[in-house]
Amino acid sequence: MKEQANFFSKNLQFLRKEKHLTQSELANKINVDQTTIGRWEDGNREPTIGNVANIAEVFNVSIPDLLDKDLSKEDNTYDETDILFDKYKNVLSESDKNIIKTIIEERKKEIDKELGDE
Repeated sequence: MKEQANFFSKNLQFLRKEKHLTQSELANKINVDQTTIGRWEDGNREPTIGNVANIAEVFNVSIPDLLDKDLSKEDNTYDETDILFDKYKNVLSESDKNIIKTIIEERKKEIDKELGDE
């Protein structure tokens, strides 16, 4: 897990800064001490599986990506619907997924039109 811990530490700091969160703000979101966030980012401590899952949820990334990839070098355009669909794969049918995607795409068009970004 040492290599994964290195990616985790780097990814945690990268994602936190990308979302403009302080260590304290992130700590409050996942219910740990601010010093714990600092230790994880420094690579001095490793998080529990539960904390990894909470962090992945906060940043809307998959656990494997959080642990195994250098996200600072990735094209970080995550398809949030695919992440949600994966999370609820045992509940949503393909028909449900298509309906949700259609609704989201239509709403995006409406928002772009309102903002003048057509």
